[in-house]
Amino acid sequence: MNITFCCAHTKAEPWLDGFREALPGSTVEVWSAGAAPADYAVVWSPPQQFFDEQPALKGAFNIGAGVDALMKLRIPPGVPVVRLDDAGMSVQMAEYVCHAVIRHFREFDIYEAEVAVSKWSFRKPRSRAEFPVGVMGLGVLGQRVAAALGQFDFPVLGWSRSPKTVADVQCFSGDDGFRDFLAATRVLVCLVPLTAETEDILNRETLARLLPGAYVINVARGGHLVDDDLIALIDGGHLSGATLDVFRVEPLPAAHPFWAHPKITVTPHTSARTQREESIAQIAAKILALQQGAPIASLAGVVDPKKGY
Repeated sequence: MNITFCCAHTKAEPWLDGFREALPGSTVEVWSAGAAPADYAVVWSPPQQFFDEQPALKGAFNIGAGVDALMKLRIPPGVPVVRLDDAGMSVQMAEYVCHAVIRHFREFDIYEAEVAVSKWSFRKPRSRAEFPVGVMGLGVLGQRVAAALGQFDFPVLGWSRSPKTVADVQCFSGDDGFRDFLAATRVLVCLVPLTAETEDILNRETLARLLPGAYVINVARGGHLVDDDLIALIDGGHLSGATLDVFRVEPLPAAHPFWAHPKITVTPHTSARTQREESIAQIAAKILALQQGAPIASLAGVVDPKKGY
């Protein structure tokens, strides 16, 4: 069994060693132009040439949950793409979002600013009932985030493209449901995949539908958010601020206004990092399942090219 590794901006050796250990007897090598055809591929932001030269793969396994970069490539018909369906990322995402929500709700950002100038003060406690948190996207990550937020007694709403039922979450779906979802949300968490339908979905019109004083947390993709619209709504007073982990251009350019805005918190795309050991174990198990005759549709994380995720 031949496995090729084509992952941009990733140190290959630890991954190669891990797959060789998990799949003894397999040949695992870094892809190079003109390489021999492989049975399976492990990828992250591969060039178009990679798929042009590998038209008969039994599976291409993405070492992340987001596949928007892959969906921009011409993938040969019949080559299935499989994304990570958790691999240690959901708990990280839950940690990050809960921290951002609680930091805003408890006004720790204001305390930090006042402590910096030696000011001792108290803020009036706020009611969780008045801070419904809306989670856009109810996949594996979104459901884990929603469950974690519920542990802190925040009302939790969820929106997805198609109807879903999630315990202790008020669920909305579709275009009509999206409008109602936004109108009931005070803290918005974006966790939807980036597709042609969701690009620029966080714009002046949609964000203006949120409850007055709403707060935005984007941990999905920078392409979801119209930067200037967010700043305008914060400066105009409709939004109280934002925590942003993803951006249209990464690293975020030094001159970008997000860096200096007093009501925007920036982090360097670190909300949920790929965990190598967990990812190798998950991908190796899926490859073994296919080798043993399991149908590709039986695997978790198989991407629907029509949906883009």
